[in-house]
Amino acid sequence: MLKIEGLKVKIAGKDILNNINMEIKAGESHALFGPNGSGKTTLLMTIMGFSGYNVVEGKIFFKKREITRIPMNERANLGIGLSFQRPPNIRGINMRQMIEICNKGKGNIEVMARELNLYEFLDREINFGFSGGEIKRSELFQIMAQNPDLILLDEPESGVDLENIYLIGGVIGKLLKRNLESHELKSHKEIKRERIPAGLIITHTGYILDYVDVDQGHVLFNGELCCTGNPREIFKCIKEFGYKECLRCSF
Repeated sequence: MLKIEGLKVKIAGKDILNNINMEIKAGESHALFGPNGSGKTTLLMTIMGFSGYNVVEGKIFFKKREITRIPMNERANLGIGLSFQRPPNIRGINMRQMIEICNKGKGNIEVMARELNLYEFLDREINFGFSGGEIKRSELFQIMAQNPDLILLDEPESGVDLENIYLIGGVIGKLLKRNLESHELKSHKEIKRERIPAGLIITHTGYILDYVDVDQGHVLFNGELCCTGNPREIFKCIKEFGYKECLRCSF
């Protein structure tokens, strides 16, 4: 689904990511850990194709097609969706209009809105006056409407209360078809036939691991992927010893 080879990224002439190699297969969900400023958001924005993230080396492949240089809208049309950590307020367009654009008539907007407790927000301007939890739910609403093949989530549980984490975690698990209480191991042939999306989730708190069956974890430190392995073992090491000590472990 996603393959990154030797990726090096600069922002305003400064090296941010160096020699990033990662592969996410169809139906897999991966977690990305790392301290602030390590380059986690830069990686997601580069995959999505935002301007200002200058790829100076390496390649990005999506569904076996190289997308390193293609524009963001083409990546979205190919099936990549991104939920922002800090999405902007958008004046002059309401949520219903945005969801209709994302949805393209493929689903029932009212049903999706009720599932995310956003029905009363449909005719409000996007994110304007929303609480932290409401903004996160708004982002997931747009992802749900888009129904992409690869879902990129930038700290979906940050800045929200426990009630919203429960709702957001459950919706993410459903979007990725990786709810802990219902997930069953499937062969890759079964995954391909059922079209289970792939996911890459940035998390600081690790709460998302309580709701989503994540296959693999990665630690990004100083712009480099330093560790890959069992996501729960990695997060346990981070909690107990911090990132620097975690880098000395072998997973």
